[in-house]
Amino acid sequence: MTVRKAWILATAVAGAGLSFVMVLVVGVYLVAGNLANGVGPGAVGLAKGAVPAVYQTLVQKWGNLCSAINPALLAAQLYQESGFNPDAKSPAAAQGIAQFIPGTWATHGIDGDGDGDRDVWDPNDAIPSAAKYDCSLAKYVKDAPGDPTKNMLAAYNAGAYAVIKYGGVPPYRETQNYVKTITTLEESFAAPVGRVQPSQQAAGAIYYAQKKLGTPYLWGGNGTPDQGGRFDCSGLTKAAYESVGITLPRVANDQYNAGPHPERDELLPGDLVFFSDDLTNSRTIRHVGIYVGGGYMIDAPRTGAVIRFDPIDTPDYFGATRVTEDGAKALPTSV
Repeated sequence: MTVRKAWILATAVAGAGLSFVMVLVVGVYLVAGNLANGVGPGAVGLAKGAVPAVYQTLVQKWGNLCSAINPALLAAQLYQESGFNPDAKSPAAAQGIAQFIPGTWATHGIDGDGDGDRDVWDPNDAIPSAAKYDCSLAKYVKDAPGDPTKNMLAAYNAGAYAVIKYGGVPPYRETQNYVKTITTLEESFAAPVGRVQPSQQAAGAIYYAQKKLGTPYLWGGNGTPDQGGRFDCSGLTKAAYESVGITLPRVANDQYNAGPHPERDELLPGDLVFFSDDLTNSRTIRHVGIYVGGGYMIDAPRTGAVIRFDPIDTPDYFGATRVTEDGAKALPTSV
């Protein structure tokens, strides 16, 4: 069925007293109810393209260094710290992809690639060093009550002494937020082992996007009055989810990390769908839309076009994200 015919049919349904949007609303919530109790926890490996291909083998290998970490958790830390930028430098003088401060690097940096030096700017040294440092912290706090991984993350943020003193994650807001952020982001970098729970806000996001059909595209557009209510692709998805209380990052490649990643045959209305010229690296994503079912999305495609329905099954289809409120909250404001 063509998009035009589908839209005509939807209009006919609306004339019968049930709009196209309400069909989506009912469908999304029925599926949410049916699947909510059937989603299994846990993950195996890394989600497709979530880690840049140049670092994938390193993260997979060193993410299994000890039982307190895993590749997805290590990836979440690297993304949170630097956005996988090996040249990152913070105002506090933290350096490299893993954001080691000089004193910590001097003690815990290792020669991960065996080339005879320890270079904080070289991911081949910094990523193994980050994993080793995590595992060292896990050993320091191994006798503390509670979850070993959360205790390790708390030690990374607040120091091992604080974890030992308080018998687990200490009652510091910053530390508790850090632990929650990394463990939530972990789900964005892990390949799900089962179907992903639907978002309860999906139907509302579709409803918002549908109302914008026909609106001209504007590069950098956020839909504000001074921009004539126009959007670019990620501006539209951000506004659509903001309308249901979920704040996404501004750019598409960060929106990819706002939740777990369903397979193509598991897509549900409201999922974000992404497109890239490099299918091995989520940092190169250049386009995003909102899936509406039947192989189509609503998107703001390009300059000279309008917000419209487009097919998703193209050679540059990268993957999808099922947005969650916690997943969106966990994303760094800038990486």
